[in-house]
Amino acid sequence: MAAESPEKLLSPVLSAFWDDPTSWTLETYRAHEGYEGLRKALAMKPDDVIAYVKESGLRGRGGAGFPTGMKWQFIPQGDGKPHYLVVNADESEPGTCKDIPLLFANPHALIEGIVIACHAIRSNHAFVYLRGEVVPVLRRLHAAVREAYRAGYLGKNILGSGLDVELTVHAGAGAYICGEETALLDSLEGRRGQPRLRPPFPAVAGLYACPTVVNNVESIASVPAIIHRGKEWFRSMGSEKSPGFTLYSLSGHVANPGQYEAPLGITLRQLLDMSGGMRPGHRLKFWTPGGSSTPLLTAEHLDVPLDYEGVGAAGSMLGTKALQCFDETTCVVRAVTRWTEFYAHESCGKCTPCREGTYWLVQLMRDIEAGKASMADLDKIADIADNINGKSFCALGDGAASPIFSSLKHFREEYEQHVTGRGCPFDPAKSTLWADDTTAHLEVNA
Repeated sequence: MAAESPEKLLSPVLSAFWDDPTSWTLETYRAHEGYEGLRKALAMKPDDVIAYVKESGLRGRGGAGFPTGMKWQFIPQGDGKPHYLVVNADESEPGTCKDIPLLFANPHALIEGIVIACHAIRSNHAFVYLRGEVVPVLRRLHAAVREAYRAGYLGKNILGSGLDVELTVHAGAGAYICGEETALLDSLEGRRGQPRLRPPFPAVAGLYACPTVVNNVESIASVPAIIHRGKEWFRSMGSEKSPGFTLYSLSGHVANPGQYEAPLGITLRQLLDMSGGMRPGHRLKFWTPGGSSTPLLTAEHLDVPLDYEGVGAAGSMLGTKALQCFDETTCVVRAVTRWTEFYAHESCGKCTPCREGTYWLVQLMRDIEAGKASMADLDKIADIADNINGKSFCALGDGAASPIFSSLKHFREEYEQHVTGRGCPFDPAKSTLWADDTTAHLEVNA
């Protein structure tokens, strides 16, 4: 892959016509083969659609990477209950910026995917749970839904197939915890957004205690292209266990941040080469492969394949593919402290390890950053993080612990400097500390 030109490394599918002046309209979407996948899917039996998506190898793009077709397959059939599809558009992981741009620029890809998924799981009602803060996106999505209803892609007897699908767009009040699927369902039902104890799982007792599939925006929006162009086409990209294309959110101290749609398995080095590298005169110090809740990596991991297996083998998680890049002027302790403050603030408070643990992590991290801590406190924060990790109701606790563990692993010396030096060793006016020649071979400047 390294020998290919930058243009060939990208695979614009979802983002193929984002630069069109009216990319969000039904007219533009149909001009780019929009709703052709739906016509093919409606000619197939529901179980055949599920099998087709399963065979394509599409994995959930919301963070966990669970096979989408398998998730659909879990829905019990012949149970006499209504089935629901819920699309998780509550994008809130720090650094993640893919679903919101997708909805803003190409909402009909999601709508087409929703109708195909409803046909597959035998559902007549779908919901999109969107963050209420993104008002322009909410308005554009509502407009696209109205267009789809008028054109016969939503509502009764879609394209003469006999399928009825109603789509409800719900604006959430803004809570990180509602990105967790069961907390999202509670919020959608009008209750406080808090994770549910499982089992039962949503596939058996989800929204209104009925069988429910909860999928990420990008996961559902990827389905129409798979049905239209074929599973073999989809599997021709990416790796064997992580096939297909995906959206990478590149941000931080980079020359050209943005969304880059590429096959799974591309490396950060390749993405930086395409985006102009780090900001001029600086080099990469650490980065997150999937947002702040994934263990951070260093410049030594520039050539790690950005797929689920490659990032997992490197000791982190692909997550939402939010590539936050930080250069040598960044204090690791300060960055981790800010992330920890975020998780403490967003904890719903339902379970003790997360509620109490994140609070104490914040106190200790602030003391370390300010130079008020002792060496024993470094072991204490690791111990507290260990008491949170894997012991909370949902993954928020794990997300709070990940930056602690990984930063201590890769940058313990920097933590110790805060303790022995009685404060942060980074001089904001100079921002040259750690800019020595010992890691010159890791340089990725433009």
